[in-house]
Amino acid sequence: MTFARTLPLGAIILLVAVALVTSPVRAADTEVKIDNFTFNPQQITIKADTTVVWTNGDDIPHMIASKTGIFKSKALDTDDKFSFTFATPGTYPYFCALHPHMTGTIVVEASEGK
Repeated sequence: MTFARTLPLGAIILLVAVALVTSPVRAADTEVKIDNFTFNPQQITIKADTTVVWTNGDDIPHMIASKTGIFKSKALDTDDKFSFTFATPGTYPYFCALHPHMTGTIVVEASEGK
């Protein structure tokens, strides 16, 4: 007899659920909201390997673009999202390619153990 056949189905489901809950989980993403033609927060500091997610809350499109060209979104309609994972420490200024007066900065610090 195999192990699975000796346990009731409910016990197997419980074991799988516990394994899923105790598995390592990626750190939460950092969010930047686009609202009223501003990035909020305008500047954030994160650890390397963190993903930043921009969400457009305005009724018109916006495009997130790095001033150095390392990332650029498509035009984001209302409630659309764009994400980018910052692997390398440094300062990353960005702007809205459709509304260049909209600016923000991501400061990336070395992550623990790097």
